[in-house]
Amino acid sequence: MLSRVADAIFWMSRYVERAENLARFIDVTINMQIDTPGQAGDQWEPLINATGDHEEFKERYGEATARNVINFLTFDRDNPNSIVAVLRAARENARSIRETISSESWEQLNTFYHFVRDAANGDQIHKAPGDFFAEVKNRSHLLNGVTDGTMSHGEGWHFLNMGRLLERADKTSRILDVKYFTLLPRVEDVGSPIDYLQWSAVLRSVSGFETYRKRYHGIDVEQIVEFLILDRDFPRAIKYCLIHADESLHEISGSLTGTFVNPAEQCLGRLRAELAYRDVRSIINQGLHEFVDSLQTQLNQLGDAIFGTFIDPQPV
Repeated sequence: MLSRVADAIFWMSRYVERAENLARFIDVTINMQIDTPGQAGDQWEPLINATGDHEEFKERYGEATARNVINFLTFDRDNPNSIVAVLRAARENARSIRETISSESWEQLNTFYHFVRDAANGDQIHKAPGDFFAEVKNRSHLLNGVTDGTMSHGEGWHFLNMGRLLERADKTSRILDVKYFTLLPRVEDVGSPIDYLQWSAVLRSVSGFETYRKRYHGIDVEQIVEFLILDRDFPRAIKYCLIHADESLHEISGSLTGTFVNPAEQCLGRLRAELAYRDVRSIINQGLHEFVDSLQTQLNQLGDAIFGTFIDPQPV
């Protein structure tokens, strides 16, 4: 496979996953506004922090109101991480590899982008934001289903799957980190109904509330951290994402699982091994923020290793 094709597929899937995750974060924050109206204003600034764009937002928008944050994260074409911007980038990547993806995938992605772009021209989103963001999530699910069902599961699909899972792992870690340190700054609120609602919101942001409740009894911080980081079976848990991204990486390289023949496999294997021998108590003792910060650094290094291995290999 040509390196430019691999790069385009990898980033197309990452951008679509990023759009879906942004819609999830915003939708849950809107619901938090409804559930805790007295603290509505406290919910929007942490959302900007979760995306890592707080400096740019403050410079251009100032106050983190609901309308400002929704516009910045959804329709702002100058914000490269807004929903409309990442879908535009995904669409351009897909356009360059039309011969590789199925026509059904292209049509669905094209329709997805135009749906969000057209919504920017009206005020309907502010009248019924929940409906809009639910539709963004549904269209992302539809695109993933169409792609998985119509694209040959060869090298191209494995690059797509790897990009999707690494983006998902990154966003799960970000929302967990921000909740732990920002959404509930007051010690006296720990264990309160507000604490319960906010941790429930974190689970709902990854569609994990029902699955979590089937496995655990009650909302417990350590159990939520364990569920979202170390669970092997939940599709948005970090360990699950890394396990299956590693499987796709080895399918691309053709090497045996548990071995490495390139820096990308070495980097991802090391990250998988670290999670395999961690438990939730050691993560909490280390400090969740410190753990997540290290994880995100390693995910960035993994992205660089994938680029250096498959997209722009340097001569030895």
